[in-house]
Amino acid sequence: MASLDNPQGAQGSHDDYFYSTFVVEYIVPRGHEAIFRQWYERLTRAARGFEGYTRTDLCPPLDCGDGVVKWYSIVHFRTPKELNRWLKSSDHAEIFEQGRDTFLAYRYKSFSTGLEGWFSSHTGGGEQSSLGPPPWKQVLAVVLGLYPTIVIQGMVFSALGIMQTWPMPTSLVINNLITSSILTWVVMPRVSRVLSFWLRPAYRLTALQTNIIGAGLVLTALALMASLFNYLA
Repeated sequence: MASLDNPQGAQGSHDDYFYSTFVVEYIVPRGHEAIFRQWYERLTRAARGFEGYTRTDLCPPLDCGDGVVKWYSIVHFRTPKELNRWLKSSDHAEIFEQGRDTFLAYRYKSFSTGLEGWFSSHTGGGEQSSLGPPPWKQVLAVVLGLYPTIVIQGMVFSALGIMQTWPMPTSLVINNLITSSILTWVVMPRVSRVLSFWLRPAYRLTALQTNIIGAGLVLTALALMASLFNYLA
């Protein structure tokens, strides 16, 4: 008898046992269960039409009291690429917009670049979604926060004579700890808030004009800061 540890006679590789899975938590007002099911069936039918779709699991509702009922959906695709194609599709975006009156809020997580943690608190309109913005937006936003943090921190430490005589490996690890802490708890939450119109979750289609405006603002801010720091240096 074949097993996962000794798959002699098994069909396919170990990868065949794993899927790319997407979990969503919906908050549905009590009494809207039937409407939500109808809407969810439309979403599932649309997903079936995409290559790589495996199956969808809708868990039994969880009654949390105070009129709040939570539903958990698990969508399976063969590969991350096929899953992302569905999540970024116009069909997915359109059906989600149609469901705005069906559920109060939803949330999910999907990590791919390692930077999404700085954008995972994006909220708005009763929605909390933790699918990060497209990677190129994450990079620009992180550089926008990281660049002035590093420069100002270096200027302050230099002026105060902090760690100037320390061995480079030691000073580097301390500087990185300080920089990462400032970014995580001070800088990036504010960058995410200011650029929230542009740092939309990757599943949402953003207008080209909005993308250009957001990228232009970030690049302009970086250029102005570079000019200012060069003047002060």
